[in-house]
Amino acid sequence: MPTLNFKSPSPSSSILDPRPCFTDNSFYPKPSFDRMLFLERKRTERSKRAFLLILLDIEDLLTTRGDSGLVKDLESALSSTIRETDIQGWHQQDKVIGIIFTELGVVDEIIKKKIFLNIRDKLCQKLGSEAVERIKVSYHIFPESYNGNGKGLEWFNSALYPELGQGKRSKRIPFLLKRSMDFVGSLTGLIILLPVFLSVALAIKLTSKGPIFFKQERVGQGGKKFTFLKFRSMYVNCDERAHKEYITKFISQSQECAANSGNNGEPVVYKLMGDRRITPIGNFLRKTSLDELPQFINVLKGEMSLVGPRPPIPYECEIYDIWHRRRLIEVKPGITGLWQVEGRSKSAFNDMVRLDLKYINEWSLWLDLKILLKTPWVMITGNGGY
Repeated sequence: MPTLNFKSPSPSSSILDPRPCFTDNSFYPKPSFDRMLFLERKRTERSKRAFLLILLDIEDLLTTRGDSGLVKDLESALSSTIRETDIQGWHQQDKVIGIIFTELGVVDEIIKKKIFLNIRDKLCQKLGSEAVERIKVSYHIFPESYNGNGKGLEWFNSALYPELGQGKRSKRIPFLLKRSMDFVGSLTGLIILLPVFLSVALAIKLTSKGPIFFKQERVGQGGKKFTFLKFRSMYVNCDERAHKEYITKFISQSQECAANSGNNGEPVVYKLMGDRRITPIGNFLRKTSLDELPQFINVLKGEMSLVGPRPPIPYECEIYDIWHRRRLIEVKPGITGLWQVEGRSKSAFNDMVRLDLKYINEWSLWLDLKILLKTPWVMITGNGGY
């Protein structure tokens, strides 16, 4: 996110002495403020009313005025700029102050400027303009927005998810073991399944013109894009409009995306049915999930994991609800996952996301192992695959 200064701080400034830990003020301490920020994100997911997080980096100011009275003055000045429902506390303890302006609805440049000028004026009155010049200010809006230029996503601004860094530190060893399992598993899979790879490649070449592999841009962990690999199951140069229309209906749940097959009591299939773009061998590859095997290469490169949520296409993310985005935050996308072994095409989109979030919340190496052990049976039986 863009960072603004009231005025550029002196380049000669440096931190020479450790600062005292200030406790005699009404700012929430960092753990409490992080919790408040987490809850405010949850509230916004339901209300759809955006909030604004403003960060005041006072680290440079504290090098010249490292006294507890300064923090009291800051607290007093900032308290006069916020409503009773707004929240202020330490985003980084004794370094960066955070203020959450809750439920603003639409946060545009006019609102940001108005809040900025109000904060600056109050601080100047209390501290003086020279002191205020040393404070760096940045804005962070939740929910983050898609930038619309096709070059990337402005999602998952780390300032809005301070708990993620703590979670990574606490799970460093388990995540390292997961990555080790991914590397060994994908390399082993590529070696053992080499005859299958060659057979599928030959079948694709004999039944349709075009490349063996299908390459597509997908969105991975934290909104980072990568090139996703599959065995090609469609004819070349197919129009994507049908799939875009289907995805829009599927995610919005405005109507069923596939018809129930008659009155035989079978469940609704949430899959684009009767797709003429699919080759004869492509139907078999999809039903058995053999088209997914090249993703072992993505796993080997570290772009995916053996187990995790499925990586979406960028245009899918554009129509996500706010809470849907959580499936892309904490873990890498996977070849298989809870959705693949428990629901697949029988699950509505919201149910699929809930399964992904359940996996994220309950993640363990043992859960990964259980999902991996279930996956071959799902592939063999084709249960839920279309």
